[in-house]
Amino acid sequence: MDVCLVIRQRLTELGLEQKDLAAAAEVTESYISQLLTRKKLPPAPDRTDIYDKMARFLKLPRGTLPKLADLQRKDELRRNLADPPTPLFHEVRELILRKCSPGKEKQIRALFEREPFGEVERLVTQKLLDVVKRVAREELENENWLHLVARLSNRDYEQMRVIVLEFLDTDIFNVSAEHCVSFLQPLIQSWDIDLASFGMDIVLNRRLAPGPSKRFEFVEREPDQSLDAKPGLKDFLRNPLLSGDVAEDEIEFLKRLRFRGRQPTALYFYRELQNLRDPLHFRGPARK
Repeated sequence: MDVCLVIRQRLTELGLEQKDLAAAAEVTESYISQLLTRKKLPPAPDRTDIYDKMARFLKLPRGTLPKLADLQRKDELRRNLADPPTPLFHEVRELILRKCSPGKEKQIRALFEREPFGEVERLVTQKLLDVVKRVAREELENENWLHLVARLSNRDYEQMRVIVLEFLDTDIFNVSAEHCVSFLQPLIQSWDIDLASFGMDIVLNRRLAPGPSKRFEFVEREPDQSLDAKPGLKDFLRNPLLSGDVAEDEIEFLKRLRFRGRQPTALYFYRELQNLRDPLHFRGPARK
């Protein structure tokens, strides 16, 4: 028993058609057709945005389709892991390289070509996918956002929603040129990588993904000894007049502060804590 068979049976029992299910799930009829003919894997089991709609329409208990999808996808993954990974499509690699910082593109291109789909290429591709997927997941139910991306890609709303659903289920081994044209191209402004630390900076298109650039670091660190290295923080925590009501998450924040040269006093950490709590410094609800 799999997702395709269960859906087919319920459509027959209810006297419904694929186009009815497509309308209820807000996807194209082509998407449903490919799903039911097993040309396309079912969405990931955590994709409540589509499974909940399908379950309500087919009058199935919630959770039935995700459980079957999980088993089906795991079987497919086991089969895929038996084969070695293949290089990315040429169009995918070229788009990723075009988005690279101009000062690094030549060096990164040579590295990609010397080690096709090696560690660096997989790392870069995975991080770009992670960032864009996060945006797509957050905006999936935002019709205005979907219409905007659809216009940029010369597609209609239903087609774009299907592409988003497929993109959220893809990985670095299956990313397609269509995914790049639809998402990586418009959403990624540029990216850069420090090959010494493997730190990555990713700048997004502010029109489609407002907010600051993303920073990822991949560096080996010694065990956290930050508290021992900060006498001022120790003094702050020992003084109940300064730190009497400090919370665990606030202590963790203070531990992560880094300094060069002179070390701060206990009073510095007290003032830093007040800055952290001041609602004027942050958007959103004030700390209670």
